[in-house]
Order: sequence, then C-alpha cells, then structure tokens
Amino acid sequence: MVREARAPHPDGTEIHPRAWWSALTDATSGLLDGVAAVAVAGQQHGMVTVDGEGEVVRPALLWNDPRSAEAADDLVTELGGSQAWADAVGSVPVASFTVTKLRWLAEHEPEAAGRVAGVMLPHDWLTWRLTGGGGEPTTDRGDASGTGYWSPSEGRYRTDLLARAFGREVAVPRVASPRETVGHTPSGALVAPGTGDNMGAALGLGLRTGDAALSLGTSGTVFAVNDEATHDHTGAVSGFADATGRFLPLACTLNAARVLTATAAMLGVDLAGLDALAMAAEPGAGGVVLLPYLDGERTPVLPEATGSLHGLRRSTMRPENVARAAVEGMLCGLADGLTALTDTGVPVRRVLLLGGGARSAAVRAIAPTILGAPVVVPRAAEYVAVGAARQAAWALTEGDRPPEWDTAEAGPEVEPALVPRVRERYTAVRRAVHGV
Repeated sequence: MVREARAPHPDGTEIHPRAWWSALTDATSGLLDGVAAVAVAGQQHGMVTVDGEGEVVRPALLWNDPRSAEAADDLVTELGGSQAWADAVGSVPVASFTVTKLRWLAEHEPEAAGRVAGVMLPHDWLTWRLTGGGGEPTTDRGDASGTGYWSPSEGRYRTDLLARAFGREVAVPRVASPRETVGHTPSGALVAPGTGDNMGAALGLGLRTGDAALSLGTSGTVFAVNDEATHDHTGAVSGFADATGRFLPLACTLNAARVLTATAAMLGVDLAGLDALAMAAEPGAGGVVLLPYLDGERTPVLPEATGSLHGLRRSTMRPENVARAAVEGMLCGLADGLTALTDTGVPVRRVLLLGGGARSAAVRAIAPTILGAPVVVPRAAEYVAVGAARQAAWALTEGDRPPEWDTAEAGPEVEPALVPRVRERYTAVRRAVHGV
C-alpha cells in the first residue's frame, strides 16, 4: 500500500448513484496518478436501475432497505419454498437481495418499473462509469451471486427468476472472469471486474481454508472461502461466490458496530467509556441480555423486530451490565452465524476480527469468550479496498492466482475461553421473544 484517500457519501437506505460517483472522483483526485490498473469493490445487493439510454431511473435501493421484506416472503413461497431457492441460487432471498427489490419496484412504482431497461449492482455501475459508460456493463461472479438470480454452482444467470420477480426480463451485466480486463479509464488505466464488499475483504485479507472473517461494520458478517458451493435451505448462510473462482458462504446480521454507538449514546459515554463500562462488568452481564435488533434483523429474518433488554433486576440494572450486554448480544448474533457456517460443512480453525467494531477493546476481549474459536485481530486496514487493488494487480499481471500480498499482519491468536450460559441465555431469550 502506497497511498489512500477517502470521501463521504450520504447515509440512508436509498441513494442516487451520482453521490457514489462524486465521492469516488473526490477520493481519487490525484490518487490514481501513474496507476496502471483499478478495480471497484462496493456494497452488495443494491439495485441500480437504468433506462434504455443508461440514465438512472430512480435512487438505488441499498442492501439495508427493508421495504422488500414482504416481496421476499412472496417470492420464496411462489418458487416452492426455501429449499427450492437454495437449490437454484445457493441462497434464500431476504429483503437485502436485489431480486426482492425488483419485485417491490414492480409492485409499488409501476411507472418507474416500466422505464427500466437494465439493472446493475453498485460496483457494476461505478465500473461502467469508470470505463466511460458507453460499453457493455460487466460484473463479477462474487457480486452477481448476491442478486438472487445468478447461480454460483451453475455459473449462470437465472433470468427466469429475475422475470418472476420483475414481470419481465431486463438487461443484466456480463459476468467477467476474475482476472479479466473489462475496459480502460479515459487516462488508459486497465479496469478489472471489481466485486462485492465481502468478496473484496476476503481477497484483501488473503483468506485461506479454515479462516473465517467476522466483520463488524454497519452490518455484521461472518464469511469464509470454500471449495464447494453451499445450499443452506434455512437461509442462515448465503451461498455466495468469491472473487477468485471459489465460493464464499456468508451469514449476515443488520446490527453490528452501530449497536455499540447507540448504547454508548444511551449511556451518555463515548466508545472508550463504553469499553470501560463493559470491561468492569462480569461475563454474562449479571444475567442482562440485549437482543440487538435496533434496525430489524436479517439473520434471523425479523425485519420488523426492535431491540430489547431482558433480565433486569434492581441489583443488575447498572450501566456496566447494559454496556456488557450490548457487546455480548452483538457478538452472540454473529456467533450464531459462525455456527451456521460450520453446520453447512465449512471448516473454521480461527476467526479474523475486523471492521470498525473490532477497534473496541471490549469486543476484542469478549469475542474469544463468545465465539468458541481462536481469535486474531489483523492490523487495521480498509480490506475491501485492498481487495479491489489486489484484483486490479491480478488483472495487470494476468497470473493464474492473485499476487501474494502480505496485507493482513495479525497479532497473536487468542484461544477461546467460553463463558458458560452467555450464548445459552441469549438463545433462550431470542426464542422466547421471537420464536426463532
């Protein structure tokens, strides 16, 4: 890594893609001088619709927009249930998936839907703009696998599923090979296919068999590379492809690092203060349990759920227990995702803890007591962007495998020291409140 830059774009669950383009051009101003190749890794699932002239039809619906939850349920039922979807595309669609957003658009905004000629993912649209916006849009197998209408095991679009959702077929990006050159920037830099954010992180980390990454950002994800495609009919594990030709089974929660910031705000402290409070409490938080569904939830599928505190008594109703319960609750949700991965046959020897939430001293200390596997914290880096850069280098070198980059220098492995009843209590409360 020789230089980096960043620029903000608006928060929310829908956004006009031009905001991404503005942020990209601001961040790369002067950054790409002399650069020979570039690639984009972007958030998965988002729906960018364009008309016959390539103009954006409506603001993009993002992965975290829950309005298509009912559409997801309808599509699962129409195809014959979750097993049918898992067999078809390796995943059971939830509101995050592009296929459900297309159904929502067709049902709720028919005038806009009628003008749609093509659909892209966020990274597809940015890649297309980088190459001038006049040629054929492209994507990669990793990001395509999160649409709900591309099959990782078959390596092809299921346009029948797209048409089922939207009422008709529309143009979709060509799926490029992992190391392919898909175009050039106006300055002549090679443009690689790009990929989704989780696939980019896996590539940036250099994940190997037996490694699972647990990323604590806006959402929480647990994912691992695997040689075989997965088909989890429970929907807990999405059977994605990765950015190299392998597969990337993944479990996702909507609530991760923002659980910590929201709890800190409620307690009137900053994040360092939250860490201090959580570390002052005993493991198990005196029986206090937080179900951290502050923005609904994807795993388990509870789009209308809210967060809730349980087990409060006069003797335990203390700030330090609430702080500890927030950290433990967030990690318990992701520990369930880790268990779901291993239940599908994915080997996990160690867990790499990353993302903004991994900066928390309390998270780093408590994670080994919740996850049940050795925990490693790589050095802080934007691994999604590192993965995109590594893919660009791969397209430039045209080797059989991505170039080896020592990007994820890690600290020592911290062996698991499970605390009895933390996860058991969390599971019992979740089942009692939500029945799952």
